[in-house]
Amino acid sequence: MNTITKNLMPLLLLILASSCGNDEAGQNPASAKQRAMVLPVIEVPTKTVTVYTDYPTSIEGIINSEVRAKISGYITDVLVDEGQKVRKGQTLFKLETQSMNQDAAAAQANVNAAQVEVDKLKPLVDKSIISPVQLETAEAKLQQAKSAYNSIASNIDYGTITSPVDGYVGSIRLRKGALVSPSNATPLTTVSDISEVYAYFAMNEKEYLDFIQNAKGETKEEKINNMPEVILILANGTEYGAKGKIQTINSQVNKQTGTVSFRAQFDNANGILNNGNSGVIKVPTVFENVVVVPKSSTFENQNNRFVYTIKKDSSDATVAASKPIIIKGQSGNLYLIDSGLEKGETIIAKGLSKLSDGMAVQPNKVDFDSIAQPIIKEFQ
Repeated sequence: MNTITKNLMPLLLLILASSCGNDEAGQNPASAKQRAMVLPVIEVPTKTVTVYTDYPTSIEGIINSEVRAKISGYITDVLVDEGQKVRKGQTLFKLETQSMNQDAAAAQANVNAAQVEVDKLKPLVDKSIISPVQLETAEAKLQQAKSAYNSIASNIDYGTITSPVDGYVGSIRLRKGALVSPSNATPLTTVSDISEVYAYFAMNEKEYLDFIQNAKGETKEEKINNMPEVILILANGTEYGAKGKIQTINSQVNKQTGTVSFRAQFDNANGILNNGNSGVIKVPTVFENVVVVPKSSTFENQNNRFVYTIKKDSSDATVAASKPIIIKGQSGNLYLIDSGLEKGETIIAKGLSKLSDGMAVQPNKVDFDSIAQPIIKEFQ
């Protein structure tokens, strides 16, 4: 290479570098567009959605009647078994009444003797041989004897313990040979009518106020009558076959727990539910024409929930822009929006983890339901 060529080389390199730089600069807009991610976007709709709130519940038969002894005595017979269906008046237990039978015989003898005395005195009074006062005294003694006998006879009857209601026998805590009395703290058993059952649950004060204020009706009674049916989830996680109806709401707030108790009634003709069962009550709340977004189209930052919308920047490029939203509920894979979005706004549906504010995107509009699948059954 000669001296002239060596001297021109740096100048040629500088010109070449400048030319390449100008070419790249001219290609920047196109390159930026090529670098923009193609992401699906959806229009935010409104829907009518039913949201269920869960509350623990305890189940009781509509009647739970304790069976107790009215007299003291030893159990001689247990005539039913636990879980057995019984009818009102059916004998459940028998107590030993031998000593009372003897007392009854003696009392009956006193009645007979008193009756003989009255029968003897009546003719004498009729003939004015004795004073009527003597007859009245004898009649009073007869009534006392009858009363004593009736009292003993009643106690003998109490030795046969019967079911107070139609229903199912609960636990039998005492068996043959056990001594029982009216003062026993524990009943002999409980007979429960479970043809229908009550499900008891409670809401905290805020939940109660929100629920009752949103219910249709002017008075509390009207609101209760208009309340939708509730669902019972059994302890094994399955849904009970019949829906229940809220019947009563306690008029007082429990000072210890700060809750208001509810009672719902369920039909139990198949006898699946038992007194003492537990479960979960799902109480529905209907939101009409509420803005919804798929959960997957949102992200969380510092305990706040956001979506990405799209906008034009100063160079007229389409970029992502984060926007905070306030959620008032959820149903399935959807969030119900309280504020932050309006119907018809466009948000980025997927790929949020790769985005940041101001990043260029190429929107690809897709159907809302293709992102929100599966369509939840609560939609009306």
